[in-house]
Amino acid sequence: MYIQGLVVIMILMTLLWIISVIKTNASIVDPFWGFTYVLATIWYYLQIGGSEPRKIIVLTLVILWGIRLSIFLGWRNAGKGEDFRYQQFRKDYGEKRYWWVSFFQVFLLQGILAWLISSPLLAAIYYTGSENLKILDLIAIFIWIIGFMFEAGGDWQMARFKTKPENKGKVLNKGFWKYTRHPNYFGDAAIWWAFGLFGIASGSYLTFLSSILMTFLLIRVSGVRLLERTLKDKKPAYRDYMEKTSAFLPWFPKK
Repeated sequence: MYIQGLVVIMILMTLLWIISVIKTNASIVDPFWGFTYVLATIWYYLQIGGSEPRKIIVLTLVILWGIRLSIFLGWRNAGKGEDFRYQQFRKDYGEKRYWWVSFFQVFLLQGILAWLISSPLLAAIYYTGSENLKILDLIAIFIWIIGFMFEAGGDWQMARFKTKPENKGKVLNKGFWKYTRHPNYFGDAAIWWAFGLFGIASGSYLTFLSSILMTFLLIRVSGVRLLERTLKDKKPAYRDYMEKTSAFLPWFPKK
């Protein structure tokens, strides 16, 4: 079942890679990050079936999170061309060679990561029997709601902030952004800790490692660390914002 999920994900990534080669734009992979989990979870559910509460809840929450994220990223990236990260890769490897390198460096890598991280979603569906919801399930739902509020709310506040010309060069420090410099990344991490708890509630404990992996990626690889390295140079006011505001976990700002 888990291997089947990898095959499904890699079919999607291969199709996206072919399109990216035609369009000369590897950024098209980004909006499909959330949809990848939706596709994998739907596949897992179709193979197993059942109407147990945990299965339906996990399936619903993954669809809500993944579709919302994919739509938002697609809207945000529309008309902006290829991301600077992929443009730099093209320069490093050369235009003639990058079309093939991008399959391994971008699409294959993201596909494998998504497959590994999807393990608690499979566990919550595969190992769930006829038992009722547990306390862990209720805690997971609560954490998911908090995470979704921070992620979706933070994205909406930042998108609205950027639509106003007078905010160019300024730093958003209100709303969710008052309590953490990255409410969207914190929210995403919280959502995956919730999915990890669903996995534990079903009886699978090792899948909780996926929550740790996702949090590590958000903080140290593709999220907080990478973004702040750029923002510190582009926005002088961001340094003062960093001194006052929590980097990841929400907390009251320093005076």
